[in-house]
Amino acid sequence: MLLDLFIAFFKIGAFTFGGGYAMISVIEQEVVTKKKWLSESDFVDMLGTVQSLPGPISINSAVYVGYKQKGILGAMAAAIGTALPSFVIILLLAIVFTDVQDHPTIEKIFKGIRPAVVALIVAPLVRLSQKTGITYKNAIIPIAAALLVWQFDVSPIYIIIVVALGGILFNWFKKHPK
Repeated sequence: MLLDLFIAFFKIGAFTFGGGYAMISVIEQEVVTKKKWLSESDFVDMLGTVQSLPGPISINSAVYVGYKQKGILGAMAAAIGTALPSFVIILLLAIVFTDVQDHPTIEKIFKGIRPAVVALIVAPLVRLSQKTGITYKNAIIPIAAALLVWQFDVSPIYIIIVVALGGILFNWFKKHPK
């Protein structure tokens, strides 16, 4: 079972690009559909939990699933499985990239990858919103945030600050309507 956890999350870490949010659909496919380690409702609960914790969603998800299956050793096996491919790939890329970083073709490749990463993030969000009953009205803020980051190079930190302040003001005005 430990080896199964390691291999499953190693595959997830090795074949998913774009970070934690892009991994959500792959993690769901592996742990809910294929391995049946979690039910769909447990998966949604897991997402809520791991998003509220500090650290990458992919590692937090691996730790959550690994711990549910095999305790501390399962959490370690899944976390190492998730992180190891990225570590090795980044190490190799860093060695090669220093020589070719200013090449125009490399710059075009990275610009071409961006829309695919956005699609990898949006697809699981759409699926999860259908399962949880979230409507398109609730999706306006994340869609606007994604567009601001993607098209206008707005820092996500500014978006988080503005949305947090907006939420605070909204709740304050809701409690104090005068």
